[in-house]
Amino acid sequence: MTSILTNVAAMAALSTLRSISSGLEETQARVSSGLRVGGASDNAAYWSIATTMRSDNMALSSVSDALGLGAAKVDTAYAGMNSAIEVVKEIKAKLVAATEDGVDKKKIQEEIDQLKDQLSSIASAASFSGENWLQADLGGVGASVTKSVVASFVRDDENNVSVKKVDYTLDTNTVLYDTSGEGNGILDKVYDVSQKAVEVSININGETKQYTVAAYSVEELLAADATFTTSTVNNPDGSTTTSTLAEAANDAGAITAGEFFVQVDADTWVKAVAIADASQEAAYTDGNDFYGVDTDNAPAATISADQSIADINIVGMDSADLGRLISGVDAALMDMTSAAASLGSISMRIDMQEEFVKSLSESIDKGVGRLVDADMNEESTRLKALQTQQQLAIQSLSIANSSSEVILSLFR
Repeated sequence: MTSILTNVAAMAALSTLRSISSGLEETQARVSSGLRVGGASDNAAYWSIATTMRSDNMALSSVSDALGLGAAKVDTAYAGMNSAIEVVKEIKAKLVAATEDGVDKKKIQEEIDQLKDQLSSIASAASFSGENWLQADLGGVGASVTKSVVASFVRDDENNVSVKKVDYTLDTNTVLYDTSGEGNGILDKVYDVSQKAVEVSININGETKQYTVAAYSVEELLAADATFTTSTVNNPDGSTTTSTLAEAANDAGAITAGEFFVQVDADTWVKAVAIADASQEAAYTDGNDFYGVDTDNAPAATISADQSIADINIVGMDSADLGRLISGVDAALMDMTSAAASLGSISMRIDMQEEFVKSLSESIDKGVGRLVDADMNEESTRLKALQTQQQLAIQSLSIANSSSEVILSLFR
């Protein structure tokens, strides 16, 4: 039936045109934005994931910046510590030279004073962005200050987020100067250079404890004309303990004839006492009696280096004073070397973390792209097809609308 009120063909053509126009609009949006999922209405799940990961990637970008700042701080401290080590080496060499008979200690002291000033200058200058890791206000013995470098941003499988940091502790073994004036830094503290004590672990009736006991050097023991034997103990737990036993044959100062000693390491011996109960785990046995370490034997007194590096004044010192001072400087060098090694390790870790953060950020970008980016080759083909379909739909609508003109000709 042909009707002038209802043009079914035109309605069908118009519906087709609207559908094509909608698809064309969607495709044009993808082409112009480059996104297959530009909003939650396109794909809620993918859009949510992409939005979250883009946010995390921005956080990682901040982490990368923070790592760069942290690396600069660590590198500054590392460079300062290495420079300070070289200066302390020079001071040590000057002290050794001062032990020579007839040397003008005042002249050497003048050189040492210049080196001390250089150390102070290095410690003060090793600052980046207001952070100085070579000097700090420690406040007291055992006090410390923790410095942190942002290392990563983490989202776990339960969507909990956290910022991970690399910590470096400023304490009496890592700081050159204690700005509190308490003298707890490496360069402004007085070192103990002789400590005849050792910690040993003794198992008595199944309970293991640490004890600090007096220790005597091998040289002291040999001076006592000691007799050495090696013995193996069968411990109650089934294990064995092999020890070197020495019995002092005569009195040689700290060693009394008839006393027994256990060898802890190559250069350390500790006093031992007989254990009445053979069921106890012994430090060693001589074949008849069981022996354990004498935990009541107090450690020998320590010997001080007398001066810190910051306060060195060798004028009037004798060879014994210089010897103690050299030992103190050497102990400070060991602490500085250890601190430099720690800084170097952190610097290496930060470099590795920077590379990892860059790779992680690139991986997140790729992952988000796979979820929401439009395939431009596919979209360009679809756009061309939809444009052609639109033209045909317009042509069909035009033909459908012309049918009313045919009806008019019937009434002429």
